[in-house]
Amino acid sequence: MATYAIGDIQGCYHAFQALLQRIQFDQKSDQLWLVGDLINRGNGSLEVLRWCYQHRDNIQTVLGNHDLHAIVVAHGIRKSNRSDTLQPILDAPDADVLLTWLRHQPLMVSNDDYAMVHAGLLPQWDVNQALAYAKEVETALQSDTYGDFLLNMYGNTPNVWQDDLTGYDRLRVITNVMTRMRVCTADGALDFSFKSELADVPKGLTPWFDLPNRASKNQAIIVGHWSALGLHQSNNVYALDTGCLWGGHLTAMCLETNQVTQVASKKKDKPQKINAKA
Repeated sequence: MATYAIGDIQGCYHAFQALLQRIQFDQKSDQLWLVGDLINRGNGSLEVLRWCYQHRDNIQTVLGNHDLHAIVVAHGIRKSNRSDTLQPILDAPDADVLLTWLRHQPLMVSNDDYAMVHAGLLPQWDVNQALAYAKEVETALQSDTYGDFLLNMYGNTPNVWQDDLTGYDRLRVITNVMTRMRVCTADGALDFSFKSELADVPKGLTPWFDLPNRASKNQAIIVGHWSALGLHQSNNVYALDTGCLWGGHLTAMCLETNQVTQVASKKKDKPQKINAKA
């Protein structure tokens, strides 16, 4: 029995299947931890989502920004972007089953050895606090009134956490931190514009995992989201988004051994036009 954490798939179904073959995934005994962004931008979003639903007993996944985007688009709250590859999901006869399952996935998970979240955690949050905050958003997403949360989910403000935040402002900050964050200021103010490589981080901003006195530093944390960062391990954080969609690799890390396995991107997974990384 083995557990493998896998970086952002983003609809790259053929690379995903190649990686499962490479690690000799056994659905009778193995488990997968998926860092979110299961779908969108790659050609196989429907196939990836169907595979994950069919193997849901073997999967622990967290929600990424592209997963949330798909849910919002499906409910008519936002229109698809030009680079989206969501239409096959929206047109599928099992769309409601698949997207309902997706909406009921957590923002963050943990066990005795690892925690996993799509983007990151604020420096002032320890893992137990972050799990509790994630639960607040999960409760909103899974409630009968989840549409109200979806209507109020997007926005860049407030960009600073305060314990006394309430309502949709509070839920929006939690969601932005866990699904969109890459860098922030020393006091945890979020920046949403920077998406480039580590060497290009602007003055006054720091990768969230490099901030001194980070409250979660003693817990191993698995993340994705930052494709320009690539495979990166520092300060007890394992970043596994290696840009498969952009011609890089799809990466798995065995949680029992920390052994990394990669497969190259597949031409079959790439749509004709991809305009920008996200």
